[in-house]
Amino acid sequence: MEVTRKIRVLQAIRQGKIGGGESHVLDLVRFMDRTRFEPVVLSFTDGPMVSLLQQMNVPVHVIASEKAFDIGVWKKVRNFMKEQRIDIIHVHGTRANTNVMWAARRLRIPLIYTVHGWSFHDGLHPLMRKARILSEQFITRRAQANICVSESNRQTGLKTFGRFNAEVIRNGINPEKFNPAAQFPDIKAAYGISAGTLVVGYIARMTLQKDPEGMIRGFHAALKTYPQMMLLMVGEGELKQAAIDTAAELGISDKVIFENFRQDVPAVLQGIDIYCLPSLWEGFPIGVLEAMAMGKTVVATDVDGTREAVSHGENGWLIPPKDTGALAAAIVKMAEDKSLREQLSKTAINTVREKYNVTGMTQRIENVYTSLYSAKAQ
Repeated sequence: MEVTRKIRVLQAIRQGKIGGGESHVLDLVRFMDRTRFEPVVLSFTDGPMVSLLQQMNVPVHVIASEKAFDIGVWKKVRNFMKEQRIDIIHVHGTRANTNVMWAARRLRIPLIYTVHGWSFHDGLHPLMRKARILSEQFITRRAQANICVSESNRQTGLKTFGRFNAEVIRNGINPEKFNPAAQFPDIKAAYGISAGTLVVGYIARMTLQKDPEGMIRGFHAALKTYPQMMLLMVGEGELKQAAIDTAAELGISDKVIFENFRQDVPAVLQGIDIYCLPSLWEGFPIGVLEAMAMGKTVVATDVDGTREAVSHGENGWLIPPKDTGALAAAIVKMAEDKSLREQLSKTAINTVREKYNVTGMTQRIENVYTSLYSAKAQ
């Protein structure tokens, strides 16, 4: 079927703070074929992502909600979709889905659900985990299409639900933005760090998933062997103060710089030497791909989506989650072995260029949009 007008696609996401899912949405609307699609974004909180979209001249709206299945906003969402003449809905994450799906069904608008990592992770109370499994099963079976950002997430869905239809479309990176050959401001100088000092970087939301306190403890242990380095922790979240307190308790506050979220992530990455992400679970971590694209040595935990991007000893270094000793040993190994860092760095750049380009990711998602729109019109 020939498309005679642009397809209006709503991108719905839980919050306007910057994280993996939000970065994904920003890239998706930036690289979308504007001759065929018109993007509209709905967030349920304000934040830096909203400001960035406004700068890009992408229509973005906020309907305030802090909880899942928030019946109080469902009618607002439906009215918003009608006003915006939405053709296709693409929701990112569980909470956004639960507050959009009712309106989608009432208006008979096809809905695509991207799983950026399941909500029923290990460590939850058994009753909470069961409730989240039932919730995910409910919403995935009511979506017209499901997308997983990793094969691991797809397999988890199959194993957990018994029946789960999904296509795997991994995250992609913009090679022009994350270009290690480009010129960037001197981040080390900006923070008063001498040029020769080795800097370990942690750039993530400071939440339970990203284990910021574990990062502090691992770095503290590494300092005992390799004291001449600094840790730069960039991000915000409910565990940020706990991380600051942990650094103080361990007596290493002078070795750790805490910074709020920054929009110039490529410049920050250019200024660090080792990128660490000690997550407890992951969908398919965009932060890891960004670090790899910038040629940084990646030390990350051997969890679901991460192990699909990082091959241990080839383009990065994997360690068990919540293992302070292993994190410390990996940091020290990378700090002391510059040739290994350079070897991992070179392979990491090639991995992203060959496998994880944002253009290919966007085109595959656009194919899903076109297929659903055509089916709806028939």
